[in-house]
Amino acid sequence: MVAFGKKLKETQIQEWQGYYINYKLLKKNVNRYAQQIQLGTENRLHVLQDFARMLDAQIEKIVLFLLEQQGAIASRLSVLGEQHDVLTEHQDASRISELQESYRAVGRDLLRLLFFVEMNATGLRKILKKFDKRFGYRFTDYYVKTRANHPYSQLQQVFKQVGIGAVVGAISRNLADLQNHHGNYVSIYDQPALSHPDPVVDSIKAAVNRLSNSTNFLEFLGKHAFIMPDELPSPSEDYVVEQRYHFMSLLLNLVNTFLYMVNTYIIVPTADNYSLSLGAAATVCGVIIGSMAVAQVFSSIYFSAWSNRSYLKPLVFSSIVLLIGNTLYALAYDLNSIAVLLAGRLFCGLGSARAVNRRYISDCVPLKLRMQASAGFVSASALGMACGPALACLFQTNFKFYKFTFNEDTLPGWVMALSWLVYLLWLWISFREPALETKENSIQQDSNAGLLVSYAVENGSTHPLLLSSEAKQKDGHENQELDDDDYDDESEKIPKPVTSIVSAYRLLTPSVKVQLFVYFMLKYAMEILLAESSVITQHYFIWSTSSVAIFLACLGLTVLPVNIIVGNYISNMFEERQVLLASEIMVCIGILLSFHILVPYSVPQYVGSALITFVAAEVLEGVNLSLLSRVMSSRLSRGTFNGGLLSTEAGTLARVIADGTITLSGYLGESRLLNVTLIPSLFICISSIVATCFNYNSLY
Repeated sequence: MVAFGKKLKETQIQEWQGYYINYKLLKKNVNRYAQQIQLGTENRLHVLQDFARMLDAQIEKIVLFLLEQQGAIASRLSVLGEQHDVLTEHQDASRISELQESYRAVGRDLLRLLFFVEMNATGLRKILKKFDKRFGYRFTDYYVKTRANHPYSQLQQVFKQVGIGAVVGAISRNLADLQNHHGNYVSIYDQPALSHPDPVVDSIKAAVNRLSNSTNFLEFLGKHAFIMPDELPSPSEDYVVEQRYHFMSLLLNLVNTFLYMVNTYIIVPTADNYSLSLGAAATVCGVIIGSMAVAQVFSSIYFSAWSNRSYLKPLVFSSIVLLIGNTLYALAYDLNSIAVLLAGRLFCGLGSARAVNRRYISDCVPLKLRMQASAGFVSASALGMACGPALACLFQTNFKFYKFTFNEDTLPGWVMALSWLVYLLWLWISFREPALETKENSIQQDSNAGLLVSYAVENGSTHPLLLSSEAKQKDGHENQELDDDDYDDESEKIPKPVTSIVSAYRLLTPSVKVQLFVYFMLKYAMEILLAESSVITQHYFIWSTSSVAIFLACLGLTVLPVNIIVGNYISNMFEERQVLLASEIMVCIGILLSFHILVPYSVPQYVGSALITFVAAEVLEGVNLSLLSRVMSSRLSRGTFNGGLLSTEAGTLARVIADGTITLSGYLGESRLLNVTLIPSLFICISSIVATCFNYNSLY
């Protein structure tokens, strides 16, 4: 496959150069329209109509060529099918390998065709984005809405791959049928367990999935991790990643994720009691819980930067800091010091290595395993979220050993400190540091394998791989105003990662900003619900620590079942933006039902409203991050300031503000805590719904 990828790069674009979207021509026209409108010689309506007509012509050229190539492939498969029938009748085993290779050749040609379509789809997205940015109105919304749902839509051929599935099925079935199982030719329909997919078939399926954005539970869950892939990973790039892959190291990253989430939520049921035992108000639990998130705002940045150079060292540092933090948290009881308690939680936040965990999956796990690893990351987080409170309900004891107290308040700290010590030893023994790419190797890899899409898209039909100095000079004079999000630097053609949080923010389109705000909202609502649960249930229902822990554990256990339903069914029945808006409305309903107004507050009201809010927020998180992973600039898929860091910072900031709200509201008394904390949550939720409605058409 590596050799095939290189051959593809050298020959495919030159052979089919006249059939690619002419990105250069379209870009020139965008600049011409901008100048004409600025001078007042052209009106906007005519610009829209003329540009739409040009795009229609480009898409028609692509689609007709695509249909022609599909027909040629279908004809070849028909001929091979006849040869297959003859071979089956005469049991000529000597020709099996020859026929298999013929089918693989067809598969490779189909893969070339899929790469061709992906390049053109990328070009369409980029030119539409450029047009919207230059003119300040949503041409993309109009164009996609009018073209995508039309009965004669040619846009569907580019983005939905009509007919490709049948060709993939024919190649897969015949290759499987030709496998000789001791003289028996077994169909994949009868005994799929006996079928071993050919590498060519695996590559085709991966390409089809990237184009069609097909949704299943594994992919839906994996996108929760917000590990953004490159637009078109080349076979040689994936080969390099395979050399760096180590299963035990991946497992250690997932264990780190699990332990950190346990560490985050294990103190929630007992934080109010702990603060009371140290002479503080029960609502100080908001500061205790939130101090970890405050530190995580900063730790996410330096861990993300550290992961550019190493994976083992930041994980070791994280484990040591978390060991110290949990020890301080446990010792605060005997020292009778709220300051030590807060210092312990701050240390725990400074040990948040989730950025490293994400980065390892993105950089060191092969493409064929990356979705499973991403789903594992999310599952480990969900399991940790449920196990944390569940463990807290087991610590119903009280004894002293030497000068140290072990009770329901301190045991979470001691148990987590021991867990991080064991993890640190395991990490030191079993983790294998992957070889980091040198600058020279990175440049060579880019020149040999990378960014085929950008080359084809940027240069249209003018020999995109022959980047002579003359061509670079010519391109530089043709267009001086190039947008950052198109990564159009004609002198290098390589999308560089952003180098600052400000640069990353500039790459965010309005729709991406709305989705980050939605993510902020759902994290805020969830943190208000979880962090104040022990205080609210104690005040209204006199629940014990065990009851609170069981309630929170049950909420956490809903994560995976809900995502199975959404990933397998709901996302396949409705558009993700529809699910997004519906989930926001359900979160709003859950918050409204949580208010204590007039009638006595009851357990069914609290549990029911909490369940609606939490489940809707979980659905919202999955759909929101799934959309974000598709629309956020690919320049944010790598480097320190990546998309994962931005989403983490948005969620962490929401938790910090929510925990601060709980503590400040505590000064008004526990009787008012519930309604006072729900008011900003409701306001933020309504604001996110309004923002989503205004940007609904741009959420694809």
